Amino acid sequence: MQKYEHVFIARPDVSPAQMESAIEEIKALVEEKGGKVNKTEYWGLRTLAYRLNKSRKGHYGYIDMEAGNAVLDALEYRQRYAEDIMRYMTVKVDELNDEPSAVMRKGEDRKRREGGREGGRDGGREGGFRGDRR
Repeated sequence: MQKYEHVFIARPDVSPAQMESAIEEIKALVEEKGGKVNKTEYWGLRTLAYRLNKSRKGHYGYIDMEAGNAVLDALEYRQRYAEDIMRYMTVKVDELNDEPSAVMRKGEDRKRREGGREGGRDGGREGGFRGDRR
């Protein structure tokens, strides 16, 4: 079996709970057809680079899996005819990572950077003198 990453975009009017259930349905489909799901992630409602079906936003889902051709055919068929799915893409990869994806790490890095500051954006300074300027 080959290793794949599958990303799909759902309509913005879908609720996050519906998106989580859609990810679980895809996971069940992959395992039913003989594949193995390594990791699933819900990336949230994100702004699209360009309009799709008159929408500027979409819910993103991500699945890391090991699958054969039968699994990919069933997955593509389900995604193609689903009303809630606007776009999907499956990419073959050399190896699967257990770490969070780059999208999830970006949010964690931002929270960590902002969490160490006191007083917001200016780092807790009262303005004016920084010590290195005259």
